[in-house]
Amino acid sequence: RSKMPIIDAIVMAINLSATQLLDPYLEETILGALARTGLSATDIELEITESVLIQDPEHTVERFVALRNLGLRLSIDDFGTGYSSLNYLRVLPVQAFKLDRSFVDGMDKDETSLEICRSAIRLAKNLKLDIVAEGVETEEQARLLRELDCPIFQGYLFGRPLGAVSGEVQQFHV
Repeated sequence: RSKMPIIDAIVMAINLSATQLLDPYLEETILGALARTGLSATDIELEITESVLIQDPEHTVERFVALRNLGLRLSIDDFGTGYSSLNYLRVLPVQAFKLDRSFVDGMDKDETSLEICRSAIRLAKNLKLDIVAEGVETEEQARLLRELDCPIFQGYLFGRPLGAVSGEVQQFHV
């Protein structure tokens, strides 16, 4: 039986599509969902991929500011796979970025992936951002990430993604 890390808080990460980001009623929809479910804005983290960001960078910054003003956490998903990742960390009001699973998967196999993970974790700490390691599937990956002082993990080692349930909040215990 594997030892699971102690979890202080659970935040629900929700992927935001380009269509949703462009929806003029997005803030209203989110506030309605929070009211219906009893969740607070701090219980939610909206994730957006770099591919969505490059479609309309100016509008994206405006929307991120509006969402951040609601008290939501914002993160860049699949960090390190796009062509201007570092620029997004500079211009977007995000609190976190998610280290792409391709780097996590390779960290126990090759030194280059391990060094990319180490550097990304150090970068996040220096910028006072949270970093989430995506795709953690093995105890060895979790061990290496702990040694690198990565604070947050996500992956099948801890649980499978939950699907949306209309009007209901899915609950689970860790």
